[in-house]
Amino acid sequence: MRHHLKHYIRRHEPQGEFHHHLKSGIGAVTAMVAVGLLAVYTGLPLLIAPFGASAVLLFGQPKSPLSQPANVVGGYLLAALIGSLAAHFFPGLWLAGAIGVGLAIGLMLFLRITHPPAGAVPIVAVASHFDAPVLFEVVALGSALLVAIAVLHHLIPPRQQYPLRAD
Repeated sequence: MRHHLKHYIRRHEPQGEFHHHLKSGIGAVTAMVAVGLLAVYTGLPLLIAPFGASAVLLFGQPKSPLSQPANVVGGYLLAALIGSLAAHFFPGLWLAGAIGVGLAIGLMLFLRITHPPAGAVPIVAVASHFDAPVLFEVVALGSALLVAIAVLHHLIPPRQQYPLRAD
């Protein structure tokens, strides 16, 4: 039993350096402050939980395929479409959120724009009762702002290549 347990508790991430971790945390704070300020300025409910999870990927794992701009923005827009349709056709039905999550994941994988935090958007759509235009504004503005800040952030030393370049 103990032999099998080690597979569950082993950490697979490399240790990394403290200054890289500090820079990642500062980048995430900066991005969330920017999203919050944009929310105050526009009156849109931009501070949705999935954006916090996106910050983990954008600032902590920028080389991941799941962190790339097409995945972030594309994943959010696709999930907003699916979430809006689920909320429209099955209003008030919690099962619509669950089905929306599954459909969003399947289509993100099929289209190769997988961004795990975007998988929560159908739940946001069903639970928040955002109408479709507001949901699209929220995910489009928020995800684009997060990506823009990540691009600038990764130009600051110690630099990380973001977005990844095709060779």
